[in-house]
Amino acid sequence: MDRLRAYEIFAAVVAQGSFTRAADALDTSPANVTRYVNELEAHLAVRLLNRSSRRLSLTEAGQALAERARAILDEVAETEAIASSAALSPRGRLRVNAPVSFGILHLAPLWPRFLARYPQIELEVDLVDRVVDLVGEGYDLAIRISRAGSQALVARKLAASRNIVCAAPDYIARRGAPATPADLLAHDCIGYSGAATVEWHLADEAGRPYAVKVPCVMQANNGDTARAAALAGLGIIWQPTFLIGGDLRQGRLVPLLPGYRMADIDVLAVYPSRRYLGAKVRVMVDFLAETFRGVPPWDRDGA
Repeated sequence: MDRLRAYEIFAAVVAQGSFTRAADALDTSPANVTRYVNELEAHLAVRLLNRSSRRLSLTEAGQALAERARAILDEVAETEAIASSAALSPRGRLRVNAPVSFGILHLAPLWPRFLARYPQIELEVDLVDRVVDLVGEGYDLAIRISRAGSQALVARKLAASRNIVCAAPDYIARRGAPATPADLLAHDCIGYSGAATVEWHLADEAGRPYAVKVPCVMQANNGDTARAAALAGLGIIWQPTFLIGGDLRQGRLVPLLPGYRMADIDVLAVYPSRRYLGAKVRVMVDFLAETFRGVPPWDRDGA
């Protein structure tokens, strides 16, 4: 049995939902499609498809194989394209993971331009606020907001974002502005954490560190939620400028603690180091690096 051909036929059956339509798509006979699927099931000693007179459905094993078979076929197509001609366009499905807020604000507007440049790539974007297992969950690439990369992954820095302690003018008018990190103890703070108290780390202009366990009237694991609470005058937050840059420019939020700053965070493109960096991943990383080159959009115009 030609296993690569069997994977191709099985993937076509899954995509078309029919042996007959798969045969038409591959310009072969339904009998040949049936033979390959049967041989593949016999080789693996597991049923891949539930068949009835009206429809096909994947078994659990079939679902797992379908996902990997598609990835294998994409990798083979890329490898052949690279080997035969460097001029051929990147192609195949590209699964990208990113944090929710950053993905909506700064990545979503980019996808039409990327797909116009690389029309043979099928882009799948998954936004979730957790650190995913790239290999285990089948992602090709992740965008992460972090102060450090991972030894298990290759990381390319795309941009940096400043972290700003700030509050709404209404809050400052009512409660005043802290002059030192220690003054935060007398204020209402909004924490990016599930803990009862959150330790905020700052440094002065000489580099001396300050750590303050601020009292929080609210905690949230989503930056947009914390931002909304601060805009409503609930308390003081720290957030990255990629999220609040516009609020700072428009005066809806006011920077606090001049002379002190939090450490910047990096916007990283990460991918598994043990995998071959396919053309589709390479062009995505290059595209993002090109887009965010220089001063990133959230820190422009004096933000």
